[in-house]
Amino acid sequence: SGAPVAAPPVGGAPAPSGSTSFRMRYSSVVDDVGAIDIGEGAPRDVSSIVEWATSHGAQASDCFELVAGADETNRLNNDVFAATNRDLPADSPVLYVPHDLILTGVKARQEFGDEAHAAEEMLVYSEEASDSLPQFYLFLKLLREYELGRQSPWRTWLDSLPRYYSNGASMTDFCFGCLPPYAAELALGEKRRLDRFVEALGEVPFLSFESKNDADLTRWAFAAVHTRCTTMPDGDSCLVPMADFFNHGGAEGEDVYVTYDEGGNCYAYSARDVPAGRPLRICYGDPTNPSKLLAQYGFLDESSRATFCKIIVHDPSQELVDVGYDPSRMLFYDDGGISQEVWDVLLYQELGKVSQEELQGFYTAHATGDLTSKQNYHDQYFARTHAALREHVIFLTNELEELGLGLEIQAKQGRDSDRHPRLPLILRHNEFVGNTLELVLQNLDNMM
Repeated sequence: SGAPVAAPPVGGAPAPSGSTSFRMRYSSVVDDVGAIDIGEGAPRDVSSIVEWATSHGAQASDCFELVAGADETNRLNNDVFAATNRDLPADSPVLYVPHDLILTGVKARQEFGDEAHAAEEMLVYSEEASDSLPQFYLFLKLLREYELGRQSPWRTWLDSLPRYYSNGASMTDFCFGCLPPYAAELALGEKRRLDRFVEALGEVPFLSFESKNDADLTRWAFAAVHTRCTTMPDGDSCLVPMADFFNHGGAEGEDVYVTYDEGGNCYAYSARDVPAGRPLRICYGDPTNPSKLLAQYGFLDESSRATFCKIIVHDPSQELVDVGYDPSRMLFYDDGGISQEVWDVLLYQELGKVSQEELQGFYTAHATGDLTSKQNYHDQYFARTHAALREHVIFLTNELEELGLGLEIQAKQGRDSDRHPRLPLILRHNEFVGNTLELVLQNLDNMM
């Protein structure tokens, strides 16, 4: 359902006019004593976040509560999420966060002004980070507020953030070696983006030398931004305290939708009837690409009913894109099904090996919606596309099996989850992908 324009905050009360403004001049002072502990083994403190947010103008419905995950590995409160403690009808107000409490890339860029210009120029010409300037400014903002320690108006929120992350930028070389190539490349892409961010810090005068060269700190700030920021209607990236506790909905869909008014204030409403005790969830990204969610956010969406088929074409032609080359549409389903786009792309590639005339004939049939002619091409060349797809699936399956054998050897040598805490997550990811591939292969074998 659509969000109302300029909707009132929770409870119907007017938006607070006297909320504390967090616009401030930064100083060169680093408050080492008041800095939070960002070590991976340090617990996050969520005990004061609601009181802090409401004291600065945020409003939460009485249904809103923060819940710690029940997993025994959650002893450090790493998994804390928003949930409703009562039945919640659709379109009920859940949360209001005033713009002064929200961190955005644009506001950070305005705050730091010319002193961040040289760093921005470095990233503009960077292949890995040229499209990540809003996130970079949020990265700078988190580092600066961390340095301010007790002087930072956001210190309580910073202390509520997780310390331990499993996204690509937080992985080690060992982790990358445990992932299949597609997932490993996505995870390495996050690592490379972090490297470019850190290099750009050399051009930032208002951060201390110690902060800029603290690998644990920069990795934590990068992970906090990239796992918790969302996109505003104007395309800017933002971090919204309290709203950043909404988890990913996955295949089950969204329980909450978030909207903003012209003043940049944030509103969250229930997207449907939500029963008591249920997590309040939004959508973090494409639910059909669990490997991408793992790389960016550090979790496995096991509710996904489909996954990208891993047919990768670098710099695809416009015709190939028109035919259906799109990771969000080229899918293997959890019942072994194969999306039409997979067959169309494979046929286009195979016809390119046959003749230009056949290739253009198929493309024209596809582009003009001539389904009869298009199906004739599929029928005529089915043996070729079937063989190509089967070979691709077997190749992926063999890669996963080789990884599994290597991991068994490393486990016997003591390279287990105690030394590599992200390993269980990676193994679950590989098993999830492997199970889907096995079902797809069975489906293919039943076709011939």
